[in-house]
Amino acid sequence: MLWGALAQSVPDIDFIAASWLTPAENLLAHRGFTHSFLFACITAPALAMTAEKIHRPHNIAFKKWLLFFLIQIIVHQLLDGLNNYGVGWLEPFSHNRYSLNLIYVADPFFSLWPGIACIVLFILNRHHPRRNRWWRFGLIFPFVYLLYCGYNKIKIDHTVRQAVQAQQLPHQRYFTTPAPLQNWLWYVVTGNDSGYYVGFTSVFDSKKQITFEYFPRNDSLLQSIHDHEDLQKLIRFSRQFYTVEKTGDNLIFNDLRFGQIIGWQNPKEQFVFHYYLQHPEDNRLVIQRGRFAGWNWQSFTALLRSIRGN
Repeated sequence: MLWGALAQSVPDIDFIAASWLTPAENLLAHRGFTHSFLFACITAPALAMTAEKIHRPHNIAFKKWLLFFLIQIIVHQLLDGLNNYGVGWLEPFSHNRYSLNLIYVADPFFSLWPGIACIVLFILNRHHPRRNRWWRFGLIFPFVYLLYCGYNKIKIDHTVRQAVQAQQLPHQRYFTTPAPLQNWLWYVVTGNDSGYYVGFTSVFDSKKQITFEYFPRNDSLLQSIHDHEDLQKLIRFSRQFYTVEKTGDNLIFNDLRFGQIIGWQNPKEQFVFHYYLQHPEDNRLVIQRGRFAGWNWQSFTALLRSIRGN
């Protein structure tokens, strides 16, 4: 279990890059090469040789060590691809980033079951007859939950396509992703180079209507800095899902993929990811800055009401 925990954590070694990279560079470095399948193929043999040497004498074949570590690392990489950040699975051969937008980055309904199993397995003796029951519990329940999330994704996408067509909204670019901490209320973005329509819908909504708020992209505000390296990295990171706004003397770049701060309560609320283009020194925690800002009892109950649907 400890070797597995180590292997599952290895891809996140990219966090140390934040020590010398700019915030914009670090956004692309995170979940980049260390989350690629090539990295898994390089790292798994190194971990296998290390474990094989440390545990001598033993009767475990090297190929079993290798397969174990390869599975652990790839599972981490695949799970990271299920949320909305984006993963460079094919780095360095392709800079495309992949995200299935299937589950929120921190979903307690997914993490609870393996967490319980992990605690029990640490407590039980290694030869206890119930260990098999508990490791199956820790794997099967999250897998079933992911299947359920996939069903919700298909259902929501069908509802959104109907709503977008009925309202005749542009949909050259479009995605749906879960709102925070659950899989029933979904965040929707659809639009084109002119701007994006943003809304929320629940799997329990009886009506197939979605109320959208429009946000112009405002590319014209970027003319004076269009060739800045940080801006080009942000546009690449956002996969074109961005808007720009001017506040006082500052230009703010919004990556729409990370949702709005309590957007289910205030449809005109600021976006979670907002990057200060003219004050880059204020961008150290650019993704975490707005993730749970504005949360209180009222916003939480509003989230529950939105989940229940109309």
